[in-house]
Amino acid sequence: MKRVLAVLAVFWALVWAFPLTVTDDLGRTVTLKAPPKRIVSMLPSVTETVCALGACDRLVATDDYSDWPERVKGLPKAGGLYNPNPELILSLKPDLVLVSKYGRLYETLERAGLTVYAVRTETYEDIFKTVRTLGQLLGLPSQAERLVAQIQREVYQEESRAAQAPSRPRVYYEIDPTPYTVGPESFIGVLIAKARGVNIVPKELGLFPKIAPEFVVEKNPEVIVATYPDAERAIRARPGWSRIRAVERGRICVFTGGEDSLLSRPGPRVAQGLRLLVDCFHGR
Repeated sequence: MKRVLAVLAVFWALVWAFPLTVTDDLGRTVTLKAPPKRIVSMLPSVTETVCALGACDRLVATDDYSDWPERVKGLPKAGGLYNPNPELILSLKPDLVLVSKYGRLYETLERAGLTVYAVRTETYEDIFKTVRTLGQLLGLPSQAERLVAQIQREVYQEESRAAQAPSRPRVYYEIDPTPYTVGPESFIGVLIAKARGVNIVPKELGLFPKIAPEFVVEKNPEVIVATYPDAERAIRARPGWSRIRAVERGRICVFTGGEDSLLSRPGPRVAQGLRLLVDCFHGR
């Protein structure tokens, strides 16, 4: 009887919560008449968060890059930020599409009558904001609070491990060989600080700035982190970079083959990305 009453309580809570009207990260008003049952996620971190909330079975398609958990690999793929496939999305008749605030996909889908929520995931706090927002949209607020607590607990464990390190190395983080990097107020920048590293990039340059290679030579980092294939060869081949302390001492950590996703996705596995940085900065 208690279990039946608990189920009924959840049911009535959802009934009273919907219709739900919220403001997305583009400042648009979005209304859901009921908890969505057919969802398309166009961001890997959002896909992971939906699944971590226990709603993986509601996904009917994802972007091309969503590959975790394993079960989402078999879902239809609807392109990416620069090559979305709105025709596929429309054919699946979703009752909610989750998109990046960047790009114009939301305009096409909205004109076609779909409900679209735009998400911004760039800072560390955006991770928890997105979890809570998705919990609200999916009618899973209590699951969202449990997930927030779990992520924060896992992050604290890694942060505590880093706190035992005797030094704080100066760090340069390279997203791609353009080179794009990360500012200290981006979610990756916060992870660098939590791993007891010092980002050589000042916050004035923004969250994910493009920089001149000479800037890195001048700042002379003690550790370099990169998240693309063949990064170490590319880094060592650059003029003047051989005298950077990190290059001289071989302290170049390259993460690919799935490990890069742990660092590049502001989602529920962020503590695993932090663990990689702690090990890189302070040794395994």
